[in-house]
Amino acid sequence: MELNSIKPADGAKHAKRRVGRGIGSGLGKTAGRGHKGQKSRSGGYHKVGFEGGQMPLQRRLPKRGFKSHLLKFNAEVTLTALDKLELAEVDLLALKTAGLVGQRAKVVKVINSGSLSKAVKLTGIGATAAAKAAIEAAGGSLA
Repeated sequence: MELNSIKPADGAKHAKRRVGRGIGSGLGKTAGRGHKGQKSRSGGYHKVGFEGGQMPLQRRLPKRGFKSHLLKFNAEVTLTALDKLELAEVDLLALKTAGLVGQRAKVVKVINSGSLSKAVKLTGIGATAAAKAAIEAAGGSLA
């Protein structure tokens, strides 16, 4: 094999369509653009969402909803995850080192999903009413 004999695999490259090069090409005269109108002209097109001057759909519809920027600092932990953690005392740092919550989490709440079989003491962590009842029933506490 020589450098001058290397060529791309079959079908890897194909010729660019040459438009406006005479009647025999099949794409002469209007070059596949049809007759007249904005789309037939060079440089003639419009921005995305433009509807010919009519009020565009994204501006006709009402604004709706809100997404809090603070939600990225909130996290949830299930009772099952706490059960698997094998720690008697759990705080935010312990959850971060175990990988149960993200490193940027500031507010953590325990939710009632799964079951808890051992006593766990939570410090600086919130819990839903049902989760709190489940933790206290297992002999744990919230501080």
